[in-house]
Amino acid sequence: MELVILLLITIFIITYRKNTGDNFYKFLMSEINSVYEKYAPYSFQSVREKTQELGQEYTAKEYVSQVIIFGVAGAGIAYLYFSSIIWAIIYAGAAIAFIPYLAYLRSQRIYSEFLFEQIQVYTTNVIMEFNTTQSFVKALEGVLESGVLEDPVKSDVKLMIDLSYQNGTIDEAINYFNDKYPYYMVRNMHQLFLQITKEGAKDSGESLENMLLDIDMLVEGVYRDKMDRSTFHKKFLTFGFALYLLVMLTQFLLGTENYIKMLDEWYVQILLHLILMINTYFLLSGERFYNEDTGVE
Repeated sequence: MELVILLLITIFIITYRKNTGDNFYKFLMSEINSVYEKYAPYSFQSVREKTQELGQEYTAKEYVSQVIIFGVAGAGIAYLYFSSIIWAIIYAGAAIAFIPYLAYLRSQRIYSEFLFEQIQVYTTNVIMEFNTTQSFVKALEGVLESGVLEDPVKSDVKLMIDLSYQNGTIDEAINYFNDKYPYYMVRNMHQLFLQITKEGAKDSGESLENMLLDIDMLVEGVYRDKMDRSTFHKKFLTFGFALYLLVMLTQFLLGTENYIKMLDEWYVQILLHLILMINTYFLLSGERFYNEDTGVE
């Protein structure tokens, strides 16, 4: 009967969840940075640098707080499941080990939101500049000189200008930018400029105005999706952590003494570990979904 209850809990989860001074802080941050530099991919290092530049990187105290919260939560949940200090320590360490990965996801989200805003600035300003210059390359130069762009988009626009002058055509420059920034608004705008340039359209004002309206609608949709994700994220985390506590229901139905006796069975131990791992996997999947690239196809 006890095994059946634990199996039901497992099925339920699968079904519904597809020294504190400055010196110490400096030491902790130094250790964290060493781990990042050794194991993080280059792309993440670049993303993290931009996150720091934007002033949204966690402080040392925030990292310390996370270590404490994750460690205590991991130890508490493990002890609730296994009534074992050893397993509590192991799961506390495992929970703390996820902090760099969660920081990676958060940095990706911040960076993708920054890029999306830069792409919005790029597309709208190029269209407005083109209405004045009637030249795609001149429009790029105007946007670059205006100072509204930041790296890496700024450097890539400069490269587009160089490629255009070097090749005498905008095709390679556009292909480069489309491949690096696979945004719907970028591809559509570039396709329109290719048609205007190659077909020699004389009156492109209306098409460009419609493109600006399309960009505004797309941006509105992206930010609406961002708010929906944030709402879902809060509910998801609440539900996910509540599932960790379902074992309390088992203890209530069986009684604490009977539950502790069950822990002597090896298959019960394996089942409990599986429950924790499955629930953690779905929580991480939800975090990955919440931090997905903003506005990218």
